[in-house]
Amino acid sequence: MDRATLRASAFAMPLVNPAFPPGPYRFVDREFFIIRYRTDPEVLRRVVPEPLEVVEPVVNYEFIRMPDSTGFGDYTESGQVIPVRYEGQSGSYTHQMFLNDHPPIAAGREIWGFPKKLAQPSLAVETDTLVGTLNYGSVRVATATMGYKHRALDIAAEAKGLAAPNFLLKIIPHVDGRPRVCELVRYHLEDVTVKGAWIGPASLQLSPHALAPVGELPVLEVLSAKHLVADLTLGLGTVVLDYLA
Repeated sequence: MDRATLRASAFAMPLVNPAFPPGPYRFVDREFFIIRYRTDPEVLRRVVPEPLEVVEPVVNYEFIRMPDSTGFGDYTESGQVIPVRYEGQSGSYTHQMFLNDHPPIAAGREIWGFPKKLAQPSLAVETDTLVGTLNYGSVRVATATMGYKHRALDIAAEAKGLAAPNFLLKIIPHVDGRPRVCELVRYHLEDVTVKGAWIGPASLQLSPHALAPVGELPVLEVLSAKHLVADLTLGLGTVVLDYLA
């Protein structure tokens, strides 16, 4: 293979059979279960990178069910997202994510810098209860419950919330083990259509785990919870700050 052909075809690993197709990536009937809870502010300040600012001692614990996604198929993810502020604008910083599907893990890490690891999250309705769980191997590390569709939310307001900026820390090592890429990345969800949004009573339990340390941001108080269904496109990112420059 000559250099010109290689450069024209190389967009992801492995070269001859990439783990994921080129974007854009469209999601249909993407289902969110988001539990907002109060946590330890000192721990938050230790894990959120500058120049992002911690707004309040709050974490959003998320379960996301994706039954129809371009190139990625049918999968579920779970993790922690922290409300932040950057240059006066409110947004979110993704702290940890756990998925059960390799292509979105590879694409998420390589393109944007999503902090994704392989695990076994689930999101389902059990009679009158929305139930989210996260297992790392055989160990349960997160369990969340919510009353199913108790009260509807304003769809326009929820769509506006999903359009806010999101921030990631993208890290790629050099062949000698030093960091080759260390960047603060910003991306947006685009072409968002919220099909339904509800709130209800909720609970969240996080357990300690050495390799899935969601419990290190402890649940001090569950503040609220919501359940959304939406169609959207995962937009590509921009580099806000190169920490190695």
